Amino acid sequence: MDVPIKVSGLGKSFTRRHKLNPGTLKEALVSRLHRLNASEQFLALDQVDLEVRRGEIVGAIGRNGAGKSTLLRLIGGVGLPDRGQILVHGKIGALLELGAGFHPELTGRENIFINGVISGLSRAEVARRFDDIVAFSELEESIDNPLRTYSSGMQLRLAFSISVHTSPDILLIDEVLAVGDLAFQQKCLDRIEYFRRNGCAILIVSHDIEQVKAICDRVIWLRDGKVAAFGEPQSVVDQYERAMLLETERRRHADVPVRRTRNGQELRIGENRKGTMELELSNVRFQGADGLPIEELKKGDGLSVIISCSPRKAIPSPILSVTVSDKKGEIFLDSNTEQLDIPDIDRDTDARVHFDRIDLPAGDYFVDVGVYARDWGHVYDYHWHVYPLLVTADAEQERDLNTPPRWEIYGSGAARKQHI
Repeated sequence: MDVPIKVSGLGKSFTRRHKLNPGTLKEALVSRLHRLNASEQFLALDQVDLEVRRGEIVGAIGRNGAGKSTLLRLIGGVGLPDRGQILVHGKIGALLELGAGFHPELTGRENIFINGVISGLSRAEVARRFDDIVAFSELEESIDNPLRTYSSGMQLRLAFSISVHTSPDILLIDEVLAVGDLAFQQKCLDRIEYFRRNGCAILIVSHDIEQVKAICDRVIWLRDGKVAAFGEPQSVVDQYERAMLLETERRRHADVPVRRTRNGQELRIGENRKGTMELELSNVRFQGADGLPIEELKKGDGLSVIISCSPRKAIPSPILSVTVSDKKGEIFLDSNTEQLDIPDIDRDTDARVHFDRIDLPAGDYFVDVGVYARDWGHVYDYHWHVYPLLVTADAEQERDLNTPPRWEIYGSGAARKQHI
């Protein structure tokens, strides 16, 4: 069979205790009066499709609680799905949980025989493979000691060694390789590669992204029980890492309210806005050569971009940046204050950059603005594709001459505006 593991439309629900579940008799009586449910259903897996072919290693990634371990357990026969179908062809070697199936009061020797028989070997087959199992685990001196005296790393060695000596057609591994020392991890990876070359179908759950990219042929990313992506490792890992960075950014700035700009655009952390917010860009507006507000200009006209900054603390000499780009992100104009003597910003401050003429092809553009640490080490606030600018052109406007910009700073302790 070329596809030892085939999962179609897999769904699995669990019951979890409601956060308002009563803990005392009084709370129980009150909850009954208010008809509160003590538990609720949640979907651990929802419409999951997956195939693992012979001689293939598939990695499963995702944050904790995404459904990875549930998927492995259902494939391994631990529990039944509520919906969908799992087709498995071949003997399974599973390492689903450290110490699963082990008895702490029995010796390592006794646990080998028990787990070998549970894995489908006869007692005679376990006896024939016993020395190889012990040698691979490197536990010769401890094999007759009770398992409760083993460290987590020693238990891992024993469990992995038993699993790989059952001659599996399918190998399921759930994160436990992270417990072992580096030398034994490499030994396990070498054995996994040996099984792959001999046609074993392997499914590995791991949080070690670099390891996943190095050894896996394909990667499935589970997000809240659903398949977010499945395919080539680098592509899926890139999508996963971008999503995790975005989520981290959102959590970090959960206290920063979503606000609208003057043109009605919403600024959303992690989408069109990022930064530490120690110095916030509180307002951005455009002016024409006559000083009046504009949203469009003719080719060859002048443009001023005024940026209002609101610091949460004193910021030493930050770098302000203004970039004009098109919808695809191609940059046409870029100016910043890196080479200028910007004062410290310790109060609400306005910065103005003025272009005497803007000679851009007619079309739709965005003005992106940002403020950074003096060494560009991190961004305080950056707004991307939030402020649209329409450039129109008269027939007689043919020459292209973008003049050097001029920066001005207002406030920040200065008695009057500074030209820099």
